[in-house]
Amino acid sequence: MYHATRLTNILQEFSIPLIVGVIAGLAMANIDHNFYEELVDYHVFGKSVEIFGRAVTSHFLINEIFMVFFFGVAAKEITESVLPGGSLNPIPKAINPLMGTLGGVLGPAGLFFLLTYIFYGGGDNFSVVANGWGIPTATDIALAWLVARMVFGNGHPAVNFLLLLAVADDAIGLGIIAVFYPDPAHPVQPVWLLLTLGGMVTAFGMRKANLRFWPAYILIAGGMSWMGLFKSSIEPALALVVIVPFLPGPRTTLGLFTEEAHHEPSEHSDSAPESRWHHHHSPLDNFEHQLKLFVDVGLFFFAFANAGVAFSSINAVTAIVLISLIAGKLIGVTVFSYVAILLGFPLPTGMKLKHLIVAATIAGLGLTVALFVAGKAFTGPPFQDPAKMGAVLSAGVALIAFGLGYILKVKDGGGADLAEVEESEPVAETDALPEPGGAE
Repeated sequence: MYHATRLTNILQEFSIPLIVGVIAGLAMANIDHNFYEELVDYHVFGKSVEIFGRAVTSHFLINEIFMVFFFGVAAKEITESVLPGGSLNPIPKAINPLMGTLGGVLGPAGLFFLLTYIFYGGGDNFSVVANGWGIPTATDIALAWLVARMVFGNGHPAVNFLLLLAVADDAIGLGIIAVFYPDPAHPVQPVWLLLTLGGMVTAFGMRKANLRFWPAYILIAGGMSWMGLFKSSIEPALALVVIVPFLPGPRTTLGLFTEEAHHEPSEHSDSAPESRWHHHHSPLDNFEHQLKLFVDVGLFFFAFANAGVAFSSINAVTAIVLISLIAGKLIGVTVFSYVAILLGFPLPTGMKLKHLIVAATIAGLGLTVALFVAGKAFTGPPFQDPAKMGAVLSAGVALIAFGLGYILKVKDGGGADLAEVEESEPVAETDALPEPGGAE
């Protein structure tokens, strides 16, 4: 049992299912592309079975239903970060990474438009290609966190800085998907959003009634939200993003949010302080804890169904996406975060300019969400596959980060802040982190 648990932890910690899914999808698409397409578009319950007029294919089940839970878990991280005691609360200590996040969205998007103009300006395809500007704004939370720990060392403040940046980045990304990438084949019907609103009201009522059974929120309120988004032609995979914040957290409630911890202080004075990641058995914690393995393993199927791109499809769009992710994130995050320093909002204690540069480089890992956005931005040939290839190749940012980290010697266990902010107050977030050098 111990060995099975250890193996499962390793698979989750190193995002093995996602990585294997990418490799398997690429291999299958390049060995037998027709067979790969048949697998992805396979009618699981037969061609006669539809959901609101949509065929129930493998791709539909993965992208429109499974990804509901993926984005739900992401929403849980975002929800916790804005609650009292979270990494985005109070706001002043999060200003610097939030400024970096803003740069990590505007930089890649701006560079995408510039490169699109260079390659396609004046042509009929300019506006079509430009619609993919949201693809390079994404950062893969799990992979970025994994690479950061390996580059900086476990417990380095730059790891938490990047994690905070990635969480905030994905929050913006969810909004971009919802607002800018509706289904072009089905015009938006806003009236159906009343059903999604009804799901939110239902979830709020459950919370006020102190219902602790999290599946009720997901199945009832989440189901209403999904149907409302689906019928309104807004991405249904975002259904739980507006429901998860209503799940009772590990603290007493105050409106939507939480203020003080539920649990009583330990009676044993010698007990270790609670880890930030400790589960308090609240519905919000249990939602993630009990679904995390399902989501992590399921990412194999998402990657397989979305990353299967023939290498022959590589073109200018691939370069635009890849360059926008790498250079756009590096420039945007670094410049905006440095501006925040000049405005009096320092980096976490232990981070220097070299750490910021490497963290900004790692932020260019856009794999999962970038693949998802690429599938929404381009409905098919000739630009969808090249754009997806750019998202897949962004995994190469890990090699760049390892090399840059080695050259700049960032695995130093922390250090002084930038000279401009040496006298500034330390960021409280890093105080609760384990010391560098902890076991992997």
